[in-house]
Amino acid sequence: MDYISPALPDSQCYLDGNFVPLRDAKVSVLDRGFIFGDGIYEVIPVYGGQPFCFEEHMARLDRSLAELQIANPLSLAQWRDIAMRLIAPGGNAPQAVYFQITRGVAPRDHAMIKGLTPTVFVMVNPLPPVSDAVRAKGVTCVTADDFRWQKAHIKSTSLLGAVLSRQISVEAGAADTVMFRGDSLSEASSSNVWIVKDGVLIGPPKDNLVLTGIRYGLLERLCREGGIPFALRRVSRDEVFGADELILSSASKEVLPVVTLDGKTIGNGHPGPIYKSLYAAYQQAKQRNAEKQGATA
Repeated sequence: MDYISPALPDSQCYLDGNFVPLRDAKVSVLDRGFIFGDGIYEVIPVYGGQPFCFEEHMARLDRSLAELQIANPLSLAQWRDIAMRLIAPGGNAPQAVYFQITRGVAPRDHAMIKGLTPTVFVMVNPLPPVSDAVRAKGVTCVTADDFRWQKAHIKSTSLLGAVLSRQISVEAGAADTVMFRGDSLSEASSSNVWIVKDGVLIGPPKDNLVLTGIRYGLLERLCREGGIPFALRRVSRDEVFGADELILSSASKEVLPVVTLDGKTIGNGHPGPIYKSLYAAYQQAKQRNAEKQGATA
């Protein structure tokens, strides 16, 4: 008996040039995204009916496609048009636009076959906000060795490593899994990780060992505007546990304070002043974006 189909949303999605009900969308079992995870994706938050940091997300989509040697099948204007057609009109509830491009359909062969037509899929989901109560208290995380591959900078649909690392925190009753490559901080299962020490926001460098989240550029800008020192460099395990503040960032979490790691208190055990400043600035940036894009739509 099919228990899943009735639970699927009846909203529209975009698949290979057509807008169809999500529950009716189908792809070939020989699609390389299904067989190999041979594709990339992006998730863009939507506030006030307007995508947030749209151009930055699409620039990263371009970079990921280039790493996989897949030509971008659509223009920036076409991507935006698809998103705006799917975003629920007339409401201010946060949403998330999910874009996925795979290499396409071909007989199973590990080699990257040339000339395939990419499979393009777009959908919109609700984006439940983190509650005020959770933000006021902060969250707990656990640590693990970063056992994923060496090309973490590609936002690939091959997410088994992220699934396994996230499950570690699920089974521990924690918000996320903070990972280390040797002694160096990398990222969490679905978030970037930042420390604060002596008033400076510090994160790992932009390289192939982390997925450079859109919040990298956004937080750097918010820090500059707010007079908060900002640095990217290798961060040791001891520095993480000795930090004044520990912060997660992602499209869904925005910025989120971590107050306990592996059962050890971070800082004074409460969300700190740098987090509070960044969170307030983040909300202002969202509001400005919605007002600006709404005025030019």
